[in-house]
Parts: sequence; C-alpha cells; structure tokens
Amino acid sequence: MRLVSYDGGRVGYLAGDRVVDLGDLVGGYDRPGTLSAMRRLLAGWDELRGRLPAATASNGLPLRAVRLDPPVPDPTKIVAAPVNYRDHKSEMKMTVDINDLAVFLKAPSSLIAHGGAVRLPYSDRRVDQEGELAAVIGRRASHVPAAEALDHVVGYTGLLDITMRGGEDRSTRKSFDTFTPLGPWLVTSDEANAPDDVDLDCTVSGEHRQSSNTKHLIWGVAELVAYISTVMTLEVGDVIATGTPSGVGPLTDGDEVSVTLSGIGTLAVTVTSDNPGPSPTGARNR
Repeated sequence: MRLVSYDGGRVGYLAGDRVVDLGDLVGGYDRPGTLSAMRRLLAGWDELRGRLPAATASNGLPLRAVRLDPPVPDPTKIVAAPVNYRDHKSEMKMTVDINDLAVFLKAPSSLIAHGGAVRLPYSDRRVDQEGELAAVIGRRASHVPAAEALDHVVGYTGLLDITMRGGEDRSTRKSFDTFTPLGPWLVTSDEANAPDDVDLDCTVSGEHRQSSNTKHLIWGVAELVAYISTVMTLEVGDVIATGTPSGVGPLTDGDEVSVTLSGIGTLAVTVTSDNPGPSPTGARNR
C-alpha cells in the first residue's frame, strides 16, 4: 500500500493514479492540536488497514491534482546514520564510521515534500546531496532486540539528507530548513522490497551520481532500529535515515535532484539559492 499525505494535512492511499481519501477513517481533519492524520493512521494501522474504503471511479482525486506533503509531516524526530556505507567512508577519507559515530538527529522542521525546493543557505559553503532509504516507525519502540525490530517499522520512503560541509556539528549542517526532502509516499512494509535489498540511484540535473543497494549498509535497518531504541524511545511516525553510499556532490542553484528506490519510487526536488550571503560561522574550511 502506498500511503500519502497531501494538500496540507489530508491522508490517503494510492489506487493506480488516484488518491483515495482516508479522512473519515482517522476521525476527520478538524482536530486542532492532535497528531497529523498520517500519524493517526499509522498508530491504528493494524486495525484500520482492513477498513480502507474501496477505490471507485467517483472516489478520490487524480494524483496529478493534489499537492503532496512529506509522508509523515510531524515526526517527533528524524534519526540519521552517518557513514553507513564503506564506499562513502572511503570517498570522504574518513577513519571512522557508524560503529564509532552512532547516530545523530535532524530537525523535523527541515522536512519538505516531493516537488519542493532545497534552499542553499550561504554563498560560500558547499552543500551536497545524499540519497537514502528511510524507515518509518509504526509501533512505539524502546529497547527492542534486532530480531523484533522490523516489526516496529510500518514502511519505507525516500529521503535526501542535504548536507552543508564544514566543521559545525552534523545536526547543524543537516538541519537547515528544506534540508530533508521526504517522499514521495510511504510504502507499507508488506509491499515494499526487503529493506536489505533496495536499489538506490540518485541523479543531479541528469548526472548519475549515486548507485548502490542497501545490502551494502554497515548497519541495516533492524540493527539501526534496535540500537536507536536503546538510546531514545521511537514513536509512531519517527523517521530513520539509513545512510548514503558514495557519489555525494555539490549542489548549485537550479539543480534538479532525484533519488529512486526500487519498490518505492522517485523523490525529486529542485535547488534554489535565494541570493544568500556568506556564512557567519568560522567552520567553512574545517
């Protein structure tokens, strides 16, 4: 099942090229102060999935007629895996990897949807694309063993971990507004490819930059979920970015970036500079 958030807070599923709305199933949309419709759907997914309305000619909207939101617009956290492919470790000339670094956090406010625009924050800093598989939590997870970890994952989606290079902390360099494109939709675990066998391809303005498979992850999804759950409780809708392979490179104003994941689809965004000024920090060359 492909689940979508769309049009500023609605939720539905895709039936071919139509979006079937699930507002009634999640108790409606006029509920200020509550979780997003998607998080409410995911929290009750085991029971609600058997009550989905049928897709008919009169039920739903053409996909082309809606504006996609990030599949989960309000995760409590985005947890990311640094240096989780050995080829990326080599290209970055790193002496450490995820075994040494563990994980870091990205701000949920950095999320944008498929079709959105990444804004380059400064005129004097390099910003790179990093294509990744993202796992979405469907059941609260705390101190979960690896053998049970995938039972807590409701599905998978595409993610671009946009990264400013320099000496600042990772969570700073990767948390600028617009630095986490997510989407285009969430593919539930029962229909997605196995998380340890997903092909990943990333292009920038027609240049093929990244090509790999998640079987090359140092820590796979199960290991990531299990470890993270010993550090922080994972809530329904939380996003885990699993890491990027080699082929990262600089982005410039006007670039078109896409990451395609087998069994999921293609997440695509554009890049804009908005005439930024220089960085105010002294970490440019570190």
